[in-house]
Amino acid sequence: MAFEDYDEYEQSEQVRRWLKENGLSIVIGVALALALIFGWRQWQAHRAGHHAQAAEQFYALQSAMLAGQGAQVNRLADALEKDYADTPYAALAAAARANLAVGENKLDDAQKALQWAVDHSPTPALHSMYQLRLARVQLAQNQAAQALATLDSMPADEYGALRQELRGDALLKLGRAADARTAYTQALSSLSAGTPPGERESLQMKLDDLAPAPDAVPRNSKVATPTAQPGKQGT
Repeated sequence: MAFEDYDEYEQSEQVRRWLKENGLSIVIGVALALALIFGWRQWQAHRAGHHAQAAEQFYALQSAMLAGQGAQVNRLADALEKDYADTPYAALAAAARANLAVGENKLDDAQKALQWAVDHSPTPALHSMYQLRLARVQLAQNQAAQALATLDSMPADEYGALRQELRGDALLKLGRAADARTAYTQALSSLSAGTPPGERESLQMKLDDLAPAPDAVPRNSKVATPTAQPGKQGT
């Protein structure tokens, strides 16, 4: 046997010996890798199907809203909140339920639905939007302190003008006129150039209503009455 053949023989023997000693571990490792890949693909497929089913339910809810079928809207919203709370469609359904409740003047139901939407919002943008709506409902229920807390928990850079205007409304209800004036001023400065004139005028009116008239006389002050000076009477 040539030296090269012997060397090749030794190498092959070492390979066979190594496979004999480690073959089971290799088989198990390959099997686990294949299982992980298969499981990941299965999970991805399940997740995609789960979201597709949630979307289908939400589209049905929208159709029921357009048809004025309140009971069907609530039934579908219940199903989405129960089975699809991990998707954006459940929070959207809760917000739609809240809109329906506001239209029926059921503000307690609207507040409950919006609170659920806030607690289950999958994205920061939706979370802030639902907080803004929740604060409006709280103000309509004369819950100014709760509305202010909701607004103050929002990021400062979200919905700048709307958030500050609602803060002003809440502060005014709480009797904090000076703070309300500051909030309205900040709201005006946050308005974009494309804001409709009516919105700007409405906000300016709120601010003007808080500004004291320059020539106003304090309600409890007394106006001095000039007294007659003694003088000679004409003859």
